[in-house]
Amino acid sequence: MFSKLANWLPLLTSLCSYNREQAGRDLLAALLVSLLLTPQALAYAQLAGLPPEAGLYASILPLLAYALFGGSPGVAVAIGPVAILALMTAAALAPLAAPGTAAYMTAALSLTLLVGGILLLLAVLRLGFFANFLSHPVIAGFVSGSALLIACSQLRHLLGVKADGQNLLELLPALYRQLPYSHGPTLLLGLGSLLLLLLLRGPLPWLLTRLRVPAAVGRWAARLAPLLVIGLAIALVMLFDLDAQGVRLVGRVPQALPQLLLPSLELELLKALLPSALLIALVGFVESISIAQSMAARTRHSVNPDRELLGQGVANLAAAFSGGLPVAASFSRSAISLESGARTPLVGVFTALLMLLVLLGLSPLLQQLPQVVLAASIMVAVLSLVGLRGLWRTWRFSWQDGAAQAAALFGVLLIGVEAGILLGVGLSLLLFFWRTSRPHMAVVGQLPGSEHFRNVLRFAVRESPTVLSLRVDESLYFPNARFLEERIAELIASRPAVRDLVLMCSGVNLIDASALDSLLTIVERLRSAGVQLHLSEVKGPVMDQLKRSDFLQRFAGQVFVSQYQALLALDPASCAALSSTLQPELTR
Repeated sequence: MFSKLANWLPLLTSLCSYNREQAGRDLLAALLVSLLLTPQALAYAQLAGLPPEAGLYASILPLLAYALFGGSPGVAVAIGPVAILALMTAAALAPLAAPGTAAYMTAALSLTLLVGGILLLLAVLRLGFFANFLSHPVIAGFVSGSALLIACSQLRHLLGVKADGQNLLELLPALYRQLPYSHGPTLLLGLGSLLLLLLLRGPLPWLLTRLRVPAAVGRWAARLAPLLVIGLAIALVMLFDLDAQGVRLVGRVPQALPQLLLPSLELELLKALLPSALLIALVGFVESISIAQSMAARTRHSVNPDRELLGQGVANLAAAFSGGLPVAASFSRSAISLESGARTPLVGVFTALLMLLVLLGLSPLLQQLPQVVLAASIMVAVLSLVGLRGLWRTWRFSWQDGAAQAAALFGVLLIGVEAGILLGVGLSLLLFFWRTSRPHMAVVGQLPGSEHFRNVLRFAVRESPTVLSLRVDESLYFPNARFLEERIAELIASRPAVRDLVLMCSGVNLIDASALDSLLTIVERLRSAGVQLHLSEVKGPVMDQLKRSDFLQRFAGQVFVSQYQALLALDPASCAALSSTLQPELTR
């Protein structure tokens, strides 16, 4: 009974072996995570165009829901608002309503509800593999482009002006036009905050190391720097009455528990939000599962992707019903949790309770926080996500992946968030089909003194005059079926002495219906030319496919276990002549 209940509530597994020592580590991690989460929750709510309390609400019930339904034992992933999803939320809601309006908040809750529903549906149907269509280069390009766009979007708060835009082509001209109207005190406070944050994140860890302070303390101090800057900014506001001088503050933060709300289920609204919700769900899951797996590797535990999908789905539903915004795993907060020794999902429970105390006890103080300080903290946080060097490395390794990464990056910057990721994914899939539509096929020969066969263009091998050995290094399916026909026709036309063609299938993992028809066409064309087709080294699953058709009866050839056996059976004299003791020589 307990095991069945633990399958639904994995938190029970952690509680079984819980002790005072682990509780102490989890409490320390929760304290440090909540110190970092407080300014981030406010900042990412601002980035999403939502009131500040939305970020705090998204840091309470969603954390409890994830810990209860999705946490993996031994892995303490920190769930909550994140910058990328906040930007995607703002991009999705901008065409529907103006930030700050009731319609905007209603749409935000409906969007979060859809994100949670999609993640739950993927978990129930075990369709997490959909996230695999977001390749690592595409995600890297999307994150870099989004980070740059986020940083540029915060310049309006730094200047104290109003300038909107979904991409740099809209945003930068709007900012340029507003430059003469920049607000001096806001700009001064913003630049000072930006400089102080950069100093605390850069020279501070180095200085602490020079003073023989443990490296972990330096890292934590750098990560918690926004909290220090926020405290100083609030003090300046109260001392110099910056609100009266025109510096925009966060404003009213309700000092109350999050109310349970019912998101709008209006069909037209849900249809308009569905494409954005699907992208947000996939991006959030890919980032979260990557963080969870990296943490699990360090703690020598495992992560169940379907369980993570379930946990994130429930967490986003909790955010939707409590006035929050879409949530996912945070790398910075998860890293602090890991370094603090947290190993159970209970750290999320403790963090949620601490965030509740922040909401109930510090709301009057947070109301005095300048918006420009949050903007500065966002800019410093996201610029660390920009990885332009990775684009060059990816391009050098594979220009196709590099092109997809560049498409996602520049698509986000020049068109918009959703268009950027769709462009990257679309180009990635298009290049994949192009690459596999012209698979590598090598004429192979026997290495002297061995039973191995290698490319005639790369090794010093010898070929049989009557047996053509062709190795296919790709699965055979509809995009490359016609290419196989053309390649075999060219080879047979250039070798009039050939009487048998052996298709070496060691690299073939799949043969679809189109490729099967092409193989039958090849059989008929070869037969009319006096050549017989044979197969070798066919994998078990592929052979099972062929047995389910009448191909093996119609092609009239043989299926050999190895290429050596094929050559020995079809041209034994030539095979014996090649069995010298010469060593293979790499030609190029």
